[in-house]
Amino acid sequence: MGIQLIGLSHAKQKLQRSLSAKIASILAMSGNNNVPKGHVAVYVGETYQRRRFVIPISYLNHPLFQGLLNLAEEEFGFDHPMGCLTIPCTEDYFTALASILSGS
Repeated sequence: MGIQLIGLSHAKQKLQRSLSAKIASILAMSGNNNVPKGHVAVYVGETYQRRRFVIPISYLNHPLFQGLLNLAEEEFGFDHPMGCLTIPCTEDYFTALASILSGS
């Protein structure tokens, strides 16, 4: 049992490092697209026509947004053809979530 917990801990640390590296690369790419400091550009939509949103970096740590990031990872992995952070949900859902996060 103790060995399994240690393995789980190491896996969690690896995932956090890989997510951190991916977010850092996304932030670096976003800097070239007129994104204000402290924000990141994300693309939202379930079809090929996606809408661009610029959100505060602080949203990335919120548990609700983490759920969307996990969904994006499951759908696209880390090598998305668009080369950007793409969230696979409806625009209505994303704007409602952003509204909730801006109030907290």
